[in-house]
Amino acid sequence: MEQTSVKLEHWIALYLCQGVGIKTLSVLAENLSLDSLFKLSKTDLLALGLNTKQATHLKCTDWQRVKQIKHTLDEQSICAISFFDNEYPQQLKHIASAPLLLFCKGDIRLLSTPQIAIVGSRNATPIGLEIASEFAYQLTLSGITVTSGMARGIDGAAHKGALAGSKKTIAVLGTGVDILYPKAHRLLTKQVLESGLLVSEFLPGTAATAHNFPRRNRIISGLTLGVLIVEAEIKSGSLITVRYALEQNKDVFAVPGSIKNPLSQASHFLIKQGAKLVENVSDILDEVSLSFDYDFDSTEEPMPTEAQCKVLTCIGFEVSSVDDIVRRSGLPVEEVLSRLLDLELTDKVERVLDGYIRLG
Repeated sequence: MEQTSVKLEHWIALYLCQGVGIKTLSVLAENLSLDSLFKLSKTDLLALGLNTKQATHLKCTDWQRVKQIKHTLDEQSICAISFFDNEYPQQLKHIASAPLLLFCKGDIRLLSTPQIAIVGSRNATPIGLEIASEFAYQLTLSGITVTSGMARGIDGAAHKGALAGSKKTIAVLGTGVDILYPKAHRLLTKQVLESGLLVSEFLPGTAATAHNFPRRNRIISGLTLGVLIVEAEIKSGSLITVRYALEQNKDVFAVPGSIKNPLSQASHFLIKQGAKLVENVSDILDEVSLSFDYDFDSTEEPMPTEAQCKVLTCIGFEVSSVDDIVRRSGLPVEEVLSRLLDLELTDKVERVLDGYIRLG
């Protein structure tokens, strides 16, 4: 893999440094090698425009932990791709809060291929699983890589369909790439690893937590040209992926279903909102065929929404529980949780043991 001149140890150290994001690093990289940050004094770092918290974290880097992480990456053949490496996927570079590091196991060349995400319910019907698998199979035979989240249900069916086709599939995980989750997908994970790619923004060893999966959804949509939703309820993680896709100016496709099937609710809702109703793969290919040469200049970071700002105003510098934030904002809990994720990703708030605190 072609790397930038920055050593892997330094990328890991920057990844661990709270408050130092890609925007800050991009500005700094215009005038100096990012390696040199670790040689500068706190006064020098402040002179470069870093705030006290950022400079302090850099100077207090836990190099023993950095060494342990690098050892794990080497030992398990995990590739760490930084935002500044040539191998970092161009589609993902232009989303809000793109991850600084991607941890990968498998064929990293798939990152640069045109992709469609297939998402949906963990409790899909047999016909829904069949549809997801068939769409994935046909898409891969058409030169499209199928991306999903390795969850039970629609995700798993999409990966299986892709493996039956050209085998080009990417699983974006809410755990470290060395963690098997769910355990029922032991064989599927092995098969994806053999011919596809496992991707995560989380360090090796990171276990599954409910908080991680909404975060990974922005990467699923960010890697792709569009998102296909097969079966899902209105209140589901799949709709979070769709929302990110819309904010990233990606196409949204939906498979219709029976009005008596609760898992058709999300698709029908999205179709009413303007998503493209699809009955076969050609419906998708007709839309994305012109998108292979993607116009990145058209992608902008979303402005804070009114709901997002409302949630932020309900959080002080003391710890606020989710229940407190819901009560103060008057918003539905699922809306609050979604906006809290946005605020956390943009370093507006920080999640702590008993809730959230506002950052300066």
